[in-house]
Amino acid sequence: MLEELRATIKTAAPDAREKISYQITAFELNGRNLVHFAGWKKHIAMYPIPSGTEAFNKEVSKYMGGRGTLKFPIDKPLPLKLITKIVKFRVADNIKNAEIKSSKKK
Repeated sequence: MLEELRATIKTAAPDAREKISYQITAFELNGRNLVHFAGWKKHIAMYPIPSGTEAFNKEVSKYMGGRGTLKFPIDKPLPLKLITKIVKFRVADNIKNAEIKSSKKK
């Protein structure tokens, strides 16, 4: 399941670089972390989770496991479409923030 999650993230964010951050797997883009994920005894966790539209927030709510954390039970299939949506949301936010930071330097 972790490999499936990793492949989904790589597909959704092909320019992101894999690394270890906070002692777990993470992907970064433009020098900023996009998402972290880790396997636990009963679930796979992914963080941080952005807030989005009301529909998006409702979609992620059934996996919320704490502040900014999603918990996917290991006895159920991963919601790969939702994970892709989350990663693409984070990529867009990352690019926007990088552009803002770049324009401030000029």
